Amino acid sequence: MKKLLALILGLCLIVPVISMAGCVGESKNKSSTIIIRTTGATFPKYQIQKWINDYQKTHPNVKIEYEGGGSGHGQETFLKGLTDIGRTDPPVKESMWKRFLSTGDQPLQFPEIVGAVVITYNIPEIGDKTLNLSRDVLADIFLGKIEYWDDDRIKKLNPGVADKLPHKKIIVVHRSDASGTTAIFTTYLSLISKEWADKVGAGKVVDWPADKMGRGVAGKGNSGVVATLKSTPHSIAYTELSYAIEEKLPVAALENKNGNFVKPTDETIKAAVSAVKANIPNPTEGYKENLKQMLDAPGNNSYPIVAFTHFLVWENKPMKDGKRHYSPEKAKAIKDFLTWVLTEGQKPEHLAPGYVGLPEDVAKIGLNAVNMIKEQ
Repeated sequence: MKKLLALILGLCLIVPVISMAGCVGESKNKSSTIIIRTTGATFPKYQIQKWINDYQKTHPNVKIEYEGGGSGHGQETFLKGLTDIGRTDPPVKESMWKRFLSTGDQPLQFPEIVGAVVITYNIPEIGDKTLNLSRDVLADIFLGKIEYWDDDRIKKLNPGVADKLPHKKIIVVHRSDASGTTAIFTTYLSLISKEWADKVGAGKVVDWPADKMGRGVAGKGNSGVVATLKSTPHSIAYTELSYAIEEKLPVAALENKNGNFVKPTDETIKAAVSAVKANIPNPTEGYKENLKQMLDAPGNNSYPIVAFTHFLVWENKPMKDGKRHYSPEKAKAIKDFLTWVLTEGQKPEHLAPGYVGLPEDVAKIGLNAVNMIKEQ
């Protein structure tokens, strides 16, 4: 009897130990999943999503959470430490760069992919037919100087659909949020139109002339712009090429610097990239990059509105309070993910429709930046 009681008592003592050991094991397994958060530009949305899906297939212990919100949102959340990797289309301005530096850590900015801004439209009378838009006509549409779709200047450029263009007012759809896509497009308009440069200018947010004329409508994010365009007959908008591809929207052939009308394709985007000499600054001085460097590239086959979109990460030095932005485990995971993006991720099988991989020398700039991230 004494032996039986001793055995029962022993089992009672062992069971809690086994249960506790199981809990510790489960906790350990959960903590082995590293969560990386990336926030900002919607210009590379479909590319980022494809990279995340492809990467996580071979890295199941890493979970990457994606949030858009635009380049301005990406920069602000990065500054506040609310995201691990920021994303911005235009290079960060010096004033924001100084705010980053005020944390005590060193920001790093470098290109992630090449994309194109396109002009799309909703004209039921012509469906998916391609419109040719010259430099002066494009600028005057967004300046509000060309009011109707059947304007003689548009008809002259498009004899194949001239008789179908309706006498309907042109509705201009633009971004409502602080947008890198807007910065790229308005910078391009400033390059091709002195009147636009003088009256409106370039930036992530501008005062759209069409709004003052009662012919402007805003949408949040590239997805909001596309949704607004699709629900607004006789409208025109600017967006990222991948959104037009995804939504099967028509895109205009734009007159390039050499006077040719060019549609955005892999070939014409690559032609634009190869026609300009990329002048990417050291990642520790990202604000020195010039957004204009890839816009309106020369060449018979160059599409004129092509730009890099960028990653923002921290070097991970101790901040003023002695803390670091990333734990050693997170820093290691971020470095691995970004290294994959800049190498394997640039291969055709990992590129989403509408995007072009970085030139090798530009990718190397990013890889050098990744190697600067401190794990401890």
